[in-house]
Amino acid sequence: MNTIVRKLRTISLLTISFVFLINTYAEDKKIHTWEMKEIVLKSEKVYDNYYTNVTCWVELNGPGFSKRVYGFWDGGNIFKVRVVATKPGEWKWVSKSNQPNDSGLNNQSGKFTAVKWNEKEKELNPNRRGFIKSTLNGHALEYADGTPYFMVGDTWLAGSTWRLPFRNSKSSDNYEPGPGMGFEDAVVYRKKQGFNSVSMISCFPNWESDVNPSTYSDSNKIFLRNAWEKFGYDVKDAKGFDASGGSSYWGSFTSKNMRDEFGNLPFELSKEHKGVSDFDRINPEYFKSLDQKIKFLSENGFAALLETVRRDVGPSWKAYFDFNESFSRFVQYLISRYGAYNIFFSGIHLDWIPKDFSLTAGEFNEALKYHLKKYGPMPFGQPVTTLISSSTYTVFGHNQDCPWLTMHSVGNKPRDHRVADSLEIIFKLNPPFPEINFEPYYTGWNHEINKPNGERPEANSQRDNYFARAQMYGSVLSGGLSGHVHGTAAYDITTTGEPSGARPHVWDAFKYQSAKYMKHLSNFILSEGNKYQQLLLARNDVVPNKAPDSPASGLDGWAYMMRTHDKDFALLYFENKSVLPLLSNFKPNSNYLFQWFNTISGEWMKKILLKSDVSGNIILPAFPDKSNISVVDYAAKITLLK
Repeated sequence: MNTIVRKLRTISLLTISFVFLINTYAEDKKIHTWEMKEIVLKSEKVYDNYYTNVTCWVELNGPGFSKRVYGFWDGGNIFKVRVVATKPGEWKWVSKSNQPNDSGLNNQSGKFTAVKWNEKEKELNPNRRGFIKSTLNGHALEYADGTPYFMVGDTWLAGSTWRLPFRNSKSSDNYEPGPGMGFEDAVVYRKKQGFNSVSMISCFPNWESDVNPSTYSDSNKIFLRNAWEKFGYDVKDAKGFDASGGSSYWGSFTSKNMRDEFGNLPFELSKEHKGVSDFDRINPEYFKSLDQKIKFLSENGFAALLETVRRDVGPSWKAYFDFNESFSRFVQYLISRYGAYNIFFSGIHLDWIPKDFSLTAGEFNEALKYHLKKYGPMPFGQPVTTLISSSTYTVFGHNQDCPWLTMHSVGNKPRDHRVADSLEIIFKLNPPFPEINFEPYYTGWNHEINKPNGERPEANSQRDNYFARAQMYGSVLSGGLSGHVHGTAAYDITTTGEPSGARPHVWDAFKYQSAKYMKHLSNFILSEGNKYQQLLLARNDVVPNKAPDSPASGLDGWAYMMRTHDKDFALLYFENKSVLPLLSNFKPNSNYLFQWFNTISGEWMKKILLKSDVSGNIILPAFPDKSNISVVDYAAKITLLK
């Protein structure tokens, strides 16, 4: 009898030990710091709606770190929590959920060891330097290890969809954009041009190539979308409603299809409201496609600007769902899924705030504050911003007005000199936040908001590309020290099998000259290492800083300067038609080295020794074309000779 009892006890102990091994994940695998680690949890219970019924997380603890990191539903009974180690050493985690009786989601645990990347490995991929954060003075960005990060971004708003398909194949090293361009092709091509970021909207709910116009409302007069047109697909017989609520025809084309490479939509379709996504029933298969793209960007040293959705989905979301709860759940889903990558997170793509096919800024702000209160900030501290019409400061306010926002932006309109005023206002805010122009002048785009002083040059012409350069340098030297985002008319990614219509095919726009100037901008700003991060506004010390008759609504004739507090370093930019100015308020009776920079070729010209007078004034040499009124644009650098 005792023998039988002992055997039963042995079997029980072995069973308990086996269960313990499962529950603790018995792991001590070494990973690198800032390297995404995925924890998989399997629910033991069945739920009607895994997305809305279950919230799970891990309590993650490591050197100098103790935070809750939320997981996400990945289909079936699978939940995943993605984490990173922010420092080398021992890390431990324990799982929890809002379903305390589900043993598959609760009290699972594990551990792992994180080790450093060496310098050679960091050089191969700058994301190994850690997640991007604000500099100590609040005006610029850097990696966690202190290395400067200057965003050189591109605009692929529909890059999350099938329009730039991920093929899981290597791109040619000498790839040139053409029909059939894939996601890997686009990344490799832009990487060679010096880019380190792309802007994408995660998904486009309610957008479909169907019998309805690109902008239309349902029978309740709720606008379902204000989408980009699918050119060549006429739907003149489809009725919609205009902004006043009356029956009308809105355009002649249907909407672009925004599914993934396998035809997946981001949400199930509502059974009650035709043409509306069921925002309480997400489709993980769509986001598995996006996973591959975000991972590929990370592996190639890019930090994506990932936006939630475009504002036109707001009216139907609020009309038919509990908006604050449902939208914040989706925001957290994206943060949980992609927050273990080096990203910039944008709470909403608010490029325009029309009355009927967008919610107000206040409504989006309320939902994003609701999310912050319920889920907390980004666990690994990446910047949170939003793409905006005008400026985030004028739309949302600052600091406690919008506590979820940690990085300001300007963009979309105006796309001319007036954006400099918005950037300078933000630069002076207290506490200071990093800022950037996310939607400047777009080459090749014939649109009313993209015509400086009413001018629309031919796509990819010298004048077209000049306007892009003027926005690059003017935006950065008005305080946008975070970097700059390049854009073209192909932001919607019209692709293979579609007529180009009013916007070009993506492979044509990829070859516009304007993209090549972005690398020159980065080299110019970083020419003295991280010293640019200490620059302050000094445009008023450029006299004159505006040529006569140079309008605020244009992009000719203005000059810009930022300079350090110690007046030992300054960067300048002179637009086409600028008047050669006097520079004031430098150190008196001091020697400075002055150097012109060619914004077209990216070449530095010969250094010139200049001396300030007793009042600190500096008289500049003539522009490189030997004139006192520039015939093209130039940049310049001044350093104190010690």
